[in-house]
Amino acid sequence: MDIFSYFRRKGIDTLDATFYRKIEEWKSWYNGNVRNFSFYRVYTGQGSYTKRKRKTMGMAKKVCEDIADLLLNERVKFVFSDDATGAFVQEVLDENQFLVFGNDYQERKAYTGTVAYIPYLYDAEIEADGAVTSGKIGINYVSAGNIYPVSWQRGKVTECIFTFPHTVNRKKYIQVQYHKLENGLYVIENTVLEAITGSREGKELKREEWKQLRPFRNLTARIETGSPDPQFVIDRLNIVNNADADESNPMGIAIFANAIDTLKKLDIEFDSYCNEFELGKKRIFVAPEMMKNIDGSMAFDPEDTVFYKMPDDYDKEKEGLIHEVDMQIRTESHSKAINDDLNYLSLKCGFGTERYRFDSGQAKTATEVISENSDMYRMLKKHEIILEDAIRQLIKIIIRLGRILNYPLNEKTEITVDFDDSIIEDKESERNTDRQDVSIGAMSLVEYRAKWYGETEEQAARKVQNPAEVIE
Repeated sequence: MDIFSYFRRKGIDTLDATFYRKIEEWKSWYNGNVRNFSFYRVYTGQGSYTKRKRKTMGMAKKVCEDIADLLLNERVKFVFSDDATGAFVQEVLDENQFLVFGNDYQERKAYTGTVAYIPYLYDAEIEADGAVTSGKIGINYVSAGNIYPVSWQRGKVTECIFTFPHTVNRKKYIQVQYHKLENGLYVIENTVLEAITGSREGKELKREEWKQLRPFRNLTARIETGSPDPQFVIDRLNIVNNADADESNPMGIAIFANAIDTLKKLDIEFDSYCNEFELGKKRIFVAPEMMKNIDGSMAFDPEDTVFYKMPDDYDKEKEGLIHEVDMQIRTESHSKAINDDLNYLSLKCGFGTERYRFDSGQAKTATEVISENSDMYRMLKKHEIILEDAIRQLIKIIIRLGRILNYPLNEKTEITVDFDDSIIEDKESERNTDRQDVSIGAMSLVEYRAKWYGETEEQAARKVQNPAEVIE
C-alpha cells in the first residue's frame, strides 16, 4: 500500500517519497542485504553465470550498536529538583522499559536518522464532564520509516503523522495518527486503513469497522490534548541532512549515510578474503592407480575434499603419482586493505581513527579511554545536545499527562540528564582530584555530591549535615 496516495487524497503535504527510499537503503545496509550488491553473478566460462552471496562484515550495524551504547545506556541518570516528580517519572519510564527500548531506538536512530517517542494515556476512566479519574501512561516508539512531518520550522517539527502497522487475521492494517494544531492547541486524529490487494491507496475504515478489530478496539478517533505543546518528541542524529535536495528537511540521516562507498569496499575486500580461503585451500591430486587398495577398497575417504583423482592420460613422469597444490593466501594485503577502510569508516562516522581494527579474521573494537579533544568526544557531545533536549521534552510530556491523572507533580522541576562519560575520561582519577580539591577547600562538599552522586545542589545541600564528613 502506498501511504503517499492516501496523503495526496487527503490533501496532506509531507516529505517526498524519494527520501523514504533512502531510509530503506540505509536499512538494507544495516540488515546486510543490499539490492544490486549483496548478491552478484560470476561467469562460469561456459556461457552461463552462477549467483553468489557476498560475505559481509556487518559494519553498518556495528557502528549503530556502538553509538547507541555510548549515547544511552544503563549508566545514564535523570535527576530532578523535585523528588516526588522525579520518582513518578522514573516509575513511568521503568514501566515502559525506557532504557531497554531507548537503547534499541538509539540504534534504530543511527541507521534511519530519526526516531520518535509518543507518550499516551491508556486504561483511562473518564467522568461525564470529561475529567480523567485514573489511567496509565504508555510510550510508543516509532522509527523514521513511519514518521511523516507535515509542518516544521528551522528543523523543529510542529505537526506530524505517525503510522503503526498491524496484522489481524492475515490482513494488514495501518493506524494513521495525525498530531496537528487547531486554534493553537494540539489535537490527535486516528484513522485505520486496510491494505487491499491490487490497491495502492488502501481502504479507509469507518470507526464502527475498526472497533471490531482487537488492536483498535479502544482507539479514539479524536483526542483534544488542550495543550499548545506537542505530545510527541522527534529525536534525530545531530548531522546535517545532505541526502535530500530539500535543505529544510527536518529528518536526520544514518550515521553511515556518507560512508556507503567505504562499506561497499569493506564487504568486497572481506568477500575476496573469504574466497582466498575457499579457492586456495590445499588440494592433493592422486594417480588413478593410487585411489584403491589391493583388495579394491577405496584408499581415501570419498567425502574428503582434499584428494582429487588425476585423469588417466596425465604425465606421470612430470607430475608424479601424488601431486600437491598449496596456493599462497594473500593475508597481509587483505588485512591492510580492510584495516585502512575500517579507519576511513570510523573517521566518517565520527569515531576518529583506530576505533576498529581487523585482527585474526575479525573486527575488534578499541576500548581505551578517549580524551576530551578527540573526534569521538566531540561527536558524542554533539549528538547529546539533541538527545538531551528530546529526553527533557519526553519527561515534560509525562509530567503533563501525570497532572491530567491528578498526580501532584511540579511542571517546573529542573531536569538534569547525566550522560555516561566513563569512556571519555578516567573517572577514578578525576574523582581523586576532586577529593583533594574538597580537602583543601577549592571545592565544596555540596558540589562534590552533586557531581558524583547524581544529585542537584539543593538535594546535596540537604544531605550534607556535617561539612567534615568523610567522603566515600
